Amino acid sequence: MSKLKLVNIDKSYQTGNSYLNVLKHISLEFRENEFVSILGPSGSGKTTLLNIIGGLDHYDLGDLIINGNSTKHFKNSDWDAYRNRSIGFVFQNYNLISHQSVLQNVEIAMTLSGVSSSERKARAKHALEEVGLKDHIDKRPNQLSGGQMQRVAIARALVNNPDIILADEPTGALDSKTSTQVMEILKDVAKTRLVIMVTHNEDIAEAYSTRIIRFLDGEIQSDSDPLTSSGDEQHKQVSKAKKRNKTSMSMFTALSLSFKNLLTKKGRTILTAFAGSIGIIGVALVLALSNGLSNQLDVMQGDTLANFPIMIDTNEQVVDFEQMGPPNQDESDDYQEYPEETIIYRYDNSDSLSAHTNFLTDDFLDYVEQMEAEIPEAIDNISYTRGVEVNLLAQTNDQVVKFETISQMTMPGMANMTGDSVYWQEMPTDQDFILEMYDLIGENSRLPEASDEIALVIDSYNRISAEFFDKLGLNEDEESYEVTDFIGETILKVVPNDQYYLEDENGFFTAANPKTYEALFEEETGKDLVITGVLRVKEDAATSYFSEGFIYPEALTNYIVADAQSSEIAQAQEEADIDVLTNTPFQNDDAKEQALIRLGAITTPTGIDIYPTHFEGKDEIKAYLDDYNAGLDEEDQVVYNDLAEMLGDIMTDMINTVTYVLVGFAAISLVVSTIMIGIITYVSVIERTKEIGILRSVGARKKDISRVFNAETLIVGFVAGSFGVLTSYLLIFPINNVIEQLTDIADVASLNMVSSLVLIVGSMILTLIAGVIPARMAAKKDPVEALRTE
Repeated sequence: MSKLKLVNIDKSYQTGNSYLNVLKHISLEFRENEFVSILGPSGSGKTTLLNIIGGLDHYDLGDLIINGNSTKHFKNSDWDAYRNRSIGFVFQNYNLISHQSVLQNVEIAMTLSGVSSSERKARAKHALEEVGLKDHIDKRPNQLSGGQMQRVAIARALVNNPDIILADEPTGALDSKTSTQVMEILKDVAKTRLVIMVTHNEDIAEAYSTRIIRFLDGEIQSDSDPLTSSGDEQHKQVSKAKKRNKTSMSMFTALSLSFKNLLTKKGRTILTAFAGSIGIIGVALVLALSNGLSNQLDVMQGDTLANFPIMIDTNEQVVDFEQMGPPNQDESDDYQEYPEETIIYRYDNSDSLSAHTNFLTDDFLDYVEQMEAEIPEAIDNISYTRGVEVNLLAQTNDQVVKFETISQMTMPGMANMTGDSVYWQEMPTDQDFILEMYDLIGENSRLPEASDEIALVIDSYNRISAEFFDKLGLNEDEESYEVTDFIGETILKVVPNDQYYLEDENGFFTAANPKTYEALFEEETGKDLVITGVLRVKEDAATSYFSEGFIYPEALTNYIVADAQSSEIAQAQEEADIDVLTNTPFQNDDAKEQALIRLGAITTPTGIDIYPTHFEGKDEIKAYLDDYNAGLDEEDQVVYNDLAEMLGDIMTDMINTVTYVLVGFAAISLVVSTIMIGIITYVSVIERTKEIGILRSVGARKKDISRVFNAETLIVGFVAGSFGVLTSYLLIFPINNVIEQLTDIADVASLNMVSSLVLIVGSMILTLIAGVIPARMAAKKDPVEALRTE
């Protein structure tokens, strides 16, 4: 049965303006297993015929029939699969890949046909054992003799169990003894498959071949054992080629080939990576400075914003609704904003001013509470101010006194500027927000969490105002205290309204007096407050959030509010039209409402402070609040105050300007590095031309060749990016030292891990782009010409 048949094959090559007809109407048919030698002088067309049979070159006219299937309609992928699974090449100059081991050279064909790694190694080792190279599998080709390298080539040709072995002058570079060994192997192979050998050596052909075909000037001169068939009549019935499984090189194989090639040129690889890293270093340092400066600005902004929240309070205030902007802006047609004309108008600004009081309705409070879910990235903390009075007793120096608190709203951190003192403040719920600005002082010091816990806040000098100690009733003779005098101690107690206010027979209430304080403190009812820690503002904080004194968690507020709301005095005040403490009528409804708030009958907050995470977050918060006001009448709107509205744009513009300028300079070096890597990849293509031909001969597709060089650029890009990032980290230390000496600002440059990974990936992408054109050039190389390259 015939596996291979050539029908009227013609092949010509263009030389200048003329064509050289190398093969002329060649018709041959081969048996499934025989040893065929093709003899003829140089230039007679022998090697061209072998390349056409092997699918490395293509005929112009005629047909090549494989296993009864015409190849006229073969696509490139079909030829690749044919070379990989049906053909094994043995070349005169061995054509081994120098940077691969003997075992890997034999495995290479199987990596394209989807054979598993374990099976590849097993089959490759077996093939090498059959050719007598069991002990040389880990050597490189340059460590072998010529005969050993040719046996490696034979093992590579056999390992994929092809139907046909094509040998082009397999003994041309060997001595007689080694030639005999190689021919014996080929003779043995020919017992089970078709072996076609091109040779000049007639003695070898006569000694080992079962069939000799002589060529001259592209024509068959003689055939010692031709195969007869039904010929043209059968050929007319030939069908198109069957669909073959396509070959494919994995990215891992491509990376392995490229990595080993780069290792053979360590010096150039290192220099290339270093040159490529220059641009990465520039960008990395820009990002480090930009990131560090952004972090510094974030710290400055966070510290500033901690004292300048967006504030909403229920005190009466004068509001200019025309200047509030949407949705409150006056849409009057009388005036146009930023007019082109030069006319100056006179107007009475008092017309737009009006007294306004915010009413914090349940709908608005629900709307604010929902804000943290709607724009969580913009909000650092929301703090509510309650008007309920707390009955707080302090026991010190064997006496009990009432610890007076001020319930009026005072901006955190601004007590000294207003002249007021606040020694009793609720904590934000976000503990991280607090610990970003405060250190915990003393052993076992921690933030309070439960409703019976409080903490003490001191200033940066470890001081608290003498007024605070006076309120506690501490001895004036004491100038200083240890932290341990407070942590873990219980010196305060919250007394419930029902114990603090006593009702007489007329339904009026009297507050407790100093004579009863000690008894009230000893009562089991109420809540003893334990001091859990001492807080001091951090050294690098721009300002403080809390004033000196005690801070307490929201849980204690909830307890106080719940107790006050259910107390007898609160319920009595709701039903009475006069003040149940003073037995005097209220001046108006607002006065009664204030009394109800003070006693806890009304629990609506008297103020809300919204702390944004950054300046951009302010805009989101204000837009969110503006949405609530949209469409409401002026008296129903809730207005807010922003004391740091214009600071954000200035800082943001500054950092962006610096970043854009520096990135522009760094981009120039990146472009230069990319071009240079493209040139070096092109040089690598030229150097590895023969390897391209070898890979194509074992079935590699054009896209596989591209993948090999793309893998090489990816490796170079990874090394360049990693080296650039590592160098940048090392350079950051002296850069920070210089900046600190010039500006007294420490650790300005800071490159985070995400930026580092992005830079490395970016370096790989840039080098991949740089290598696209050289990789495509490599894929388009003619495999026959590539194999001839030295």
